[in-house]
This record gives sequence, C-alpha cells and structure tokens, in this order.
Amino acid sequence: MQNYRADIEGLRALAVLLVMFYHYQFPGISGGFVGVDVFFVISGFVITSLLNRTLIAGTFSFSEFYARRIRRLVPVFLLVSTTTFLMVSPFYLDEDYYIFAKSWLASLVGLSNFYYFDELNQYFAPEAQSLSLLHTWSLAVEEQFYLLWPAMLAVCFPFLKDRRAAWIFAALWTATLALSIHLANTNVSAAYYLLPARAFELLLGAGVALFGARLPILPRRAAEGLALTGLLLIIATALLLHSDDHFPGYNALWPTLGAALILLTGIRHSDTWVARALSVRVMVFLGGISYSLYLWHWPPVALLHYQLIELTWPLRLLLVAGVVLLAGLSFHYVENRYRYRPWSPTKSFSLLILLPLLLIWMIQSTIRIADDLSFRISEERRELYRIIAQHNAGDLYGECFKADGADFDQSDACRFGVEKDGLPNAILIGDSHATALAGFLDVLLQETNLSALLVTGASTPFLTPEDAPAAFEDDEDKIARDIALGEYLSKWPMTVFLGAWWNSYLNEPEFQQYFLNAIEWLLQRQHKVVLLEDAPELPSSSYAYCLLKNMTDCSVDIAEVNERLQNFNQFKQAVQRRYPQVQWINPRAAICDLERCQTVLDGTPLYRDENHLNDIGSRAIGKLFLERFGNPLLLRR
Repeated sequence: MQNYRADIEGLRALAVLLVMFYHYQFPGISGGFVGVDVFFVISGFVITSLLNRTLIAGTFSFSEFYARRIRRLVPVFLLVSTTTFLMVSPFYLDEDYYIFAKSWLASLVGLSNFYYFDELNQYFAPEAQSLSLLHTWSLAVEEQFYLLWPAMLAVCFPFLKDRRAAWIFAALWTATLALSIHLANTNVSAAYYLLPARAFELLLGAGVALFGARLPILPRRAAEGLALTGLLLIIATALLLHSDDHFPGYNALWPTLGAALILLTGIRHSDTWVARALSVRVMVFLGGISYSLYLWHWPPVALLHYQLIELTWPLRLLLVAGVVLLAGLSFHYVENRYRYRPWSPTKSFSLLILLPLLLIWMIQSTIRIADDLSFRISEERRELYRIIAQHNAGDLYGECFKADGADFDQSDACRFGVEKDGLPNAILIGDSHATALAGFLDVLLQETNLSALLVTGASTPFLTPEDAPAAFEDDEDKIARDIALGEYLSKWPMTVFLGAWWNSYLNEPEFQQYFLNAIEWLLQRQHKVVLLEDAPELPSSSYAYCLLKNMTDCSVDIAEVNERLQNFNQFKQAVQRRYPQVQWINPRAAICDLERCQTVLDGTPLYRDENHLNDIGSRAIGKLFLERFGNPLLLRR
C-alpha cells in the first residue's frame, strides 16, 4: 500500500474547510460539521494502515506508537491552548474562566469529550459557542480510539488473513452503526460527544485499510463514478444537513461513506478526476496543516461569540486568512520540529503530558481559590461584576431554594414581604425563575399586608401531588417537594404566587394540562392565585455581562422575546378563559416597549444569565413597575 497519498491530504483539507466555513457561518454550509466525521474516517484509515504495516513487519511497539502520537499531537495543542488562555483571560468572567481551565486540563489528557458531555448537560450549562476548547472533543474521541484500537488489532491480527475476517468485521461495523442510530434517538448528547456512537466512522476507515486491497480491481469508469459519488455525498450533506437534524446516526453515514469511497478508489486508482482535484497544490498544503488549522480556527470565533461580536463578511475573511497563517507557522515551527524528535516514550510523556498537566492544574486551582478578577477587571467595573455574579437569588435564599424536598424550610429565613408575627398569608412557589422574581415580588409586597414564604426548587414547578409523579418520573426529590407543598397548601387559604420557566416546560404539550390542573387545585382550596410571568429570555448569557463587554446597546429585540412566548401565550389564554379570577403580573411590561427589551436600568445590570434576573436587577424592575403601573396587588384587593 502506498505510504503517501496526496488525495488524502486534499480530503483532509476539504474536511477542515467545511468545519471552518460552518463555524464562521458562511451562507449555505449548514451541515459543515460533517467535516469532523470525514476526519474520523481518514484517521481510522491512516492509523490502521500504519498499524497494519508495522504488524506485518513485526516492528510494532505500543510504547513507541503512543510516544509518536504524543509528539505528533500535543506540542501544537499546547501552543494553541496556551495562546487561547492568554487571549481569553482579559474577557472571560467568573465560572466561564474556571470552565476554560477545567476544559484545558481535560483536553490535554484526551477526555474533553467526557468533560463537555457532562458540563453541557447541567442545568446552568455554559453556552457551547463560547467554549474556546470545545472543538477538542473530536480529538479526544480519536485519542480514545487510538488507545483501544491498536490492542484490538494486535490481538486479531493473526486472524485477518482468514476469509471470514471481512464478514466478522462487517458485522462489528454494522453493530456500531446500529448503536450510533440508537444513541442518536435516545441520548443525543452522548451520541454526539462519546466514542461509542462515533466508532462506526473510525471503523469504516479502518475497514477500508484492512480489506480494501482485497476487493476486485474496478474498471476505470466505475472507479471514477464511485470517487465522484463519494465527493458528492460529502458536499451534499454539508449543504443539506442542519444542526438540528438527527445526528450522528444514519445521517452521519452519508459523508463517512463518501470519504470511504474516495479512500477506497484511491488504493488502486490514484489518478481519478476526484483524486487529481484533491491533489492540487493548495489542497495538499491545507491538508498538511489541517491539524493546526483545526486547532486554531475555533478559539477566536468562540471569543467573538462571548463578546457578542457579529461575524460580518470582512471579519469572516480576516479569520480565515489569520488562522491559515497561524496554522502554517505552527506547522512549520512546532508540528514538524517535535514530531520527529528521537525522544523516548518516557521523555515524550514527561515533557509533553506530565509537566504541562501539573502547570495547568496549578492555574486551574489558582483560578478556583483566588479572586481571579482582581488583576483582570478594573475597580470601577468590579462592582458591576459583583451585581451580576454575587446576587443570585438561589444563593441569597439558599435555605429555601436548596432545602430537602419533603422538609422545606418554613423559618423566618424564607420569609419576605411585610414583617409580621404568626403564619405567612402568602407563598411564592416554583422553580429558579420564581426564585429570581422574589426581589421583584418583595418590592410589591412592601405596600401590602402580605407576608410571604418562599418555597422553590431548581427545575421544580408546582404541580398537583397527583401529577408530579408522572411529570417528574423518577426524580423523588421533586415529587416529594410537590407532595409536601400539597399538604401545606391544604391547611388554610392564602395568596399563592406561581412562577416558573414557562417557556421551557410548555414546550412539552402535557405541561399545559399539568399547570391548568395545578391552578384548579389551588382555586378549589380557596387560594387567591397570582401568576408571575417571566422576564424576557436573552439570546445569550453574554447579554447579562454586556456592560463588562463594552457594548453600546444592551437591549434585545422584542420580536425575539415574543417569538419564545408563543406557547406561553396559548397557555395564558387557556387560563384566562377557564379561570378569569386568576391574577397576572408581567414584569416584562416594565422593561419592554414595542421594539426593545432592556437588560440594564440606570447603569444596573438586571440579569445573571440569559434567563435569570439577579436579585438587584429583580428589585430594580419591581420599583420601575410600581412607578409605571402602580401596585397590582392593591388594585385588586
């Protein structure tokens, strides 16, 4: 088998260009993310070809194989990641800075796919577009394949000459494809980030390397047709797929089959039209620097997303030119200088993994323990940061928000509104969005005779004790909270304020009925029911920090806000038809006009992320609401 094929470099170039154009939002490249899948096939093919040659020659060594991988991959990663750390340090704030440090550590040891799978599935997950090392998840998948595949291939190598080997391999590949399809249907995040759902792509390339030469030699015209079909499959999926399509699963099959066809035909026909097109000088050059190019291309655009800077055409072209230049320089001065160093496996591991691991861990620990903002943000801007990051109502009312589900806190620590002895005559119930409105509601309650108890929980809207088990399934804590609330609310009538992340829950049709049932349940027990509408959802949590990002306009388009309210408006209409006695309070009215919604009032930031108010902002909205509309709790009494 040929040791070098120029068309493979061109295929690498095509893959990295698709990914770049997708991330840089070039029009029409809606499925450019499939470039990563093309890379997987190439990696499976190239690594298996290398392993097969060394196994045949009897020169294979596990330690030398992994040392070569370290020298090949790690030096330029250290350069790019360190540069990225310096680049984001003046801008990334609070948890975002710490998340970067943790992802840096995970990326170095080849576990960033697990890290992002866990991090992005949390309730307060960071925004993926602003994670500067997010793209290393695909490198981690490859590194995990490199960890497992050599041993598997070495064990099976004596049996590869058996005629049945190809059929057994095909059965294994089919099983991994079926697993990918299953995971894409049942656990989208795991399917995207983890090796099991991507294994069929790497194995497809491995299969071409192991068994491609055994296939009959194709006639020239058939080879041309297959190669062209492969190229069209890659380009078509890059143009037709979208990020919300079923993926990877069966949709990942088309670009990976396309890559496999190009690799397969090139084994015996190196001069097809497709091979010649992929072998032109510019494609070979870009393919040669594709690893550096892939590493460099994402951090700048992640920082632009974080700073809410729009990708205009001049900026897109500048990014392309800049990362190609950086990739060329790092390929020449770093990749090629270290990959051929005659270092022992121990030296390679110690200098390129162990020592950087220790240094990055020290940086991460410093960021977590120290006040990392002291040297990165000026004194006059630090107070803005404190308002945003240190006035989380979930922390201020921690005893009430984070208490045990069945045994919620009924002490004075969870009372707000008018101070009075005896039992509360009002209650605020719901999830973290209800908690974020506690400051707003407290401002309104000061003019009334209402003393309220706050009983909220993360992702725990109030549902009837009968509906909670079906809605929350196996989450015993949430079920226990609503059952306990049901018992408490059955004792005596009071004013009940209901808050929730309405937009989120009402995406599931059954929740409209759950909420209607909850309202009816409360009314049957003679409670006065007041529904708190939610604050406007922002396009990005970066808008919460807009004053720290030197933005000139911190407002958001009312059309975007209203678009997210479609399901809620239907629910509101249903409630108003059935239960006209229910009162509504809309905080959005204080900060939105016919065109824009504000995220800042008189220099005070209102939010702490894209959908939660900070407590100071919540109270500021309450004061403005009173000035503009009076107190709705007094008007209805």
